[in-house]
Amino acid sequence: MTKLGLQRLQDLTQAIEKLASQIPQLENWAQTLSEVLLSGGRFLIAGNGGSASQAQHLAAELVGRYCNDRTPFSALALHMDTASFTAISNDYGFEEVFARQVRAHGRKGDIFLGISTSGNSPNVLLAAQEANNKGLITWALTGPHPNELAVMSQQSIRVQASSTATIQEVHQVVIHLLCEAFDSNVSMSESKTSIDLSQLSKESDQAPMQIW
Repeated sequence: MTKLGLQRLQDLTQAIEKLASQIPQLENWAQTLSEVLLSGGRFLIAGNGGSASQAQHLAAELVGRYCNDRTPFSALALHMDTASFTAISNDYGFEEVFARQVRAHGRKGDIFLGISTSGNSPNVLLAAQEANNKGLITWALTGPHPNELAVMSQQSIRVQASSTATIQEVHQVVIHLLCEAFDSNVSMSESKTSIDLSQLSKESDQAPMQIW
């Protein structure tokens, strides 16, 4: 392998090792996400370029599945509706393409995730601001701190790396870790519900019949 290739792997390894300190935050996200989606909430995700691809990937894992079969959940990558995306961009300007969709689809208690390697993408910042105004839970997945998106979001996970490519690669690791922890929480919640219903059924069967 070339010296350049080895350096890239070393940069990636170091960035992943630094991510370890933020695993508790990631697990907290998974818990919150499972609670919101199991109660019928929505997950709105926005990003540009490679971050748009990752937003789409994350939404697909939740609407489809990550590993094991489970209930589908409402997750929207906001660049995917090309008619709305181009109409909003044409009529209101590119900075509004995500914010206007948050205004349309977001409800109080839903979750908005902005993905940006720089943390300074104007259209993602405007969407996060709109999400805050509407009472959504706001998260940011970004590159190094400080950056504007991390500051204006309620919670953030920040990848400590200088290369955009490395940041994007670690973002993909974060997405898969989030999906894995989310699925685990959903599985535990559904198992608990099943046990509770089973217990309720047994108690009902054992209750003495009352004759009036």
